[in-house]
Amino acid sequence: MNKPLATKKPKKKADTEQSDFDVIIIGTGPGGEGAAMNLAKQNKKVAIIERYHQVGGGCTHWGTIPSKALRQSVSRLIEYNSNPLFNSGEGVKQLTFQDILKHASAVISKQVQLRTGFYNRNRVKHIVGEASFIDKDTIQVLSSNNSVKILTAKKIVIATGSRPYRPDDIDFSHSRVYDSDSILSLEHAPRHIIIYGAGVIGSEYASIFRGLGVKVDLINTRDRLLSFLDDEMSDSLSYHFWNNGVMIKHGEQIERVETNDDSVIVHLESGKKMRADCLLFANGRTGNTAVLNLPATGLQADGRGQLKVNECYQTEVDNIYAVGDVTGYPSLASAAFDQGRIAALAMSDDASKAKLITDIPTGIYTIPEISSVGKTEQELTAAKIPYEIGRAQFKHLARAQITNNLVGSLKILFHRETKEILGIHCFGENAAEIIHIGQAIMQQKNGGNNIEYFVETTFNYPTMAEAFRVAALNGLNRLF
Repeated sequence: MNKPLATKKPKKKADTEQSDFDVIIIGTGPGGEGAAMNLAKQNKKVAIIERYHQVGGGCTHWGTIPSKALRQSVSRLIEYNSNPLFNSGEGVKQLTFQDILKHASAVISKQVQLRTGFYNRNRVKHIVGEASFIDKDTIQVLSSNNSVKILTAKKIVIATGSRPYRPDDIDFSHSRVYDSDSILSLEHAPRHIIIYGAGVIGSEYASIFRGLGVKVDLINTRDRLLSFLDDEMSDSLSYHFWNNGVMIKHGEQIERVETNDDSVIVHLESGKKMRADCLLFANGRTGNTAVLNLPATGLQADGRGQLKVNECYQTEVDNIYAVGDVTGYPSLASAAFDQGRIAALAMSDDASKAKLITDIPTGIYTIPEISSVGKTEQELTAAKIPYEIGRAQFKHLARAQITNNLVGSLKILFHRETKEILGIHCFGENAAEIIHIGQAIMQQKNGGNNIEYFVETTFNYPTMAEAFRVAALNGLNRLF
């Protein structure tokens, strides 16, 4: 896949043209799209700038969409090979990383076509080029042919996303060294991969490569996987990785990387050495603000390229807003779209009270998936909140038995006295879909958030949603 346009100096002033808008948005990812669509429907004159030749941002081209499409292909491959109805002993079906990339590319094309239509139908001006500030009201856009557009607007939204962090002492130009963007251009079929960084991205790619039969060494810089999760969910993933042959090394740091024509050798600070066909460096991300010339506006990004914003996503410069990964937490595509919507409402109405919801669901697309919303057991214990637990094991559900997706469970945490649902944690196939049923109940006001809802409501049968009823009964039976 092509990379974003490099920054170039304009040839001459004669190539310059100028336009005025109500709002200029830099970036066409979920945050930029959320802002653009809402502003356009308010009849604002909107321009959106994208340095890549297609809309969608990093989410569509290098991040969320391709990685989840890859994961889906591998998940179906595993399901096929483990189901005796399809694989009756004639040997397992094998796919390469390049095979599943074809599916990912097809999904990306469909997403680009869909999102291009959104901008066209809503009369949002789409400008391709590298944006940088001249002052807080003025943007320069440099195109690939060195022509320059000067754009001015009353409001400006920075929605430039993030990129993988690349330490200076690692040679990412080497054919055996990748980050989470460049891994999509992998041309050989590795038999062994080292993944450095066991966060969400590293864990998802560990699932993908292991599902393809690749030997995976996962280096975790912390003492447990995805430590922000409820401990039981983290432990479940660790066990599943171990049971499927992923080698995890906790509490390790890279000292240096040695590259050869056909391999890499990773030297760890602990003195260990590891050799593999390639290295995927997936340890952290940086906000895409370096080329924006922020000093011209009076803004300054922090050491991770991120900008400070208020609850309406307004920066310290009152006419400039920032949404998505450039603002830091929660760094989720789903939240970025809502951040764009909230910023658009604030730009149109100073009295807008729209805010991002407190309980944002987390979806982690490992194999199996993990999804959570609300508090963890550890957080509730630290806050001394009296809670009880309701559990449902997927292996006991008829729908899970029918689909042969027996690995996983649903856990509901609720207040012992009020029965208010405090947190929901799910590990297993379709966890990121299942979680929304519980999330909807948690958002109810005036006593509507109550675990007894799942007992009193009739669910379709057989479905995975039945897990909520089973878990609710299990938890209520614990009360005395």
